[in-house]
Amino acid sequence: MTDRPIALDERRGMAAQKATRLRRRRAAVKAQHAGLVARQHDLEAHLFAAEAATWPEAAGKARYLLETFAATLSCDDPRLQAMVAAVLSDFTRLSEQARPDA
Repeated sequence: MTDRPIALDERRGMAAQKATRLRRRRAAVKAQHAGLVARQHDLEAHLFAAEAATWPEAAGKARYLLETFAATLSCDDPRLQAMVAAVLSDFTRLSEQARPDA
């Protein structure tokens, strides 16, 4: 008997090794996705927990919603993409103008 662990992956055929690698990668992607979803829910809970106190804060919330909306849609329509980009640009420009130090 030996204290060295046996690498079972090396004893499998190529097809079994490939299937094992794919299963492990799929499991890792699922875990990362679950973590991302949890962090996104935490962000949304924090972001929308209270009313916006200023227009720039409201624009930030609207920006988040628009970006999320644009990312979840199959936004193949260039007209929609241009409209979302224009609104986000307006939010940025107007938020910068609303800052007292600008």
